[in-house]
Amino acid sequence: MKGTLSISNLDSCLLWADGRLAGDTCEGAWVMRVGVGLPSTIPGCRGETLIAWARRAEAGPFTSVAELDRVVYDAYDPFVALSAAAAVTGRIRLATNIAIAPIRNTALLARSAASLHALSGGRLTLGLAVGARQEDYEAVGAHYASRGSRFVAQMSDLRDVWEEQRIGPRLGALGAPQLMLGGSSDATFARVARYADGYMHGGGPPRAFARAADKARAAWLDLGRSGMPALWGQGYFALGDATTVEAGARYMREYYAFTGPFAEKIVEGLLTTPQAIAQFLRGYADAGCDEVALFPTTTSLDQLERLADVVAGLSSVEAPPGERP
Repeated sequence: MKGTLSISNLDSCLLWADGRLAGDTCEGAWVMRVGVGLPSTIPGCRGETLIAWARRAEAGPFTSVAELDRVVYDAYDPFVALSAAAAVTGRIRLATNIAIAPIRNTALLARSAASLHALSGGRLTLGLAVGARQEDYEAVGAHYASRGSRFVAQMSDLRDVWEEQRIGPRLGALGAPQLMLGGSSDATFARVARYADGYMHGGGPPRAFARAADKARAAWLDLGRSGMPALWGQGYFALGDATTVEAGARYMREYYAFTGPFAEKIVEGLLTTPQAIAQFLRGYADAGCDEVALFPTTTSLDQLERLADVVAGLSSVEAPPGERP
């Protein structure tokens, strides 16, 4: 497969595997990229399955592979999983979407990120947030109540570690990883503007992303930063027969059980048809999203093949004319 879906505010364009825009009419167009999550937080995922997903994602039409992060769960460490993906890929970006920062030692977090960034040739997008599950903090002996203040301290310390180049590989011309922050509080958007390169949204309908994106842009402008923050979105999919869809719904209920009754609202957002995926992506494109990571809810490689077919077939989708929001 030669290219990947891109949704432009000028014309429908393809973004080829080497990063070139296809066609002269695409020059200067804003392009929304589509990545795919690895199945490493789905219970029972085997190492060879994760590797197969990464290899297939590299073939296109995706522009990144992404990882979630949980401690008290049948799941792989996101940095280890992405290192495995890095070893069998050379084009796609590698993203934590997100990793829980306050449960980790800051210097070791900086070293892990720098190591992955260097080993992959500068392909890491480091998404970080405080996380919402108290049991993850208790499992590692971290203080849950002070996670916000610790997170703020970590953000400036991360930059210091990378700039001083005493810990971990020297990044040199690669530069530091792209740093993205997630969350939904007003404090999150202030942190994005002060410390990060952009904002990662935790999922939901396009209208929820649009509201969050507006807050991220407003905080960015209030601080006087140039340009605009990078904006990433997230969704979940299960494509196929009723058995597949129900398996995906069960996984999401279990994964988000800590939210109580709200877990059912999350399940309702599961994308189960090509039409639902197309509508979801168009909504995020309309809101000015730069990249959407679609996460699987079962480990079958058939899910990735189905998603690849859907995404590749959306090259005719066109966002409304006008400037990027």
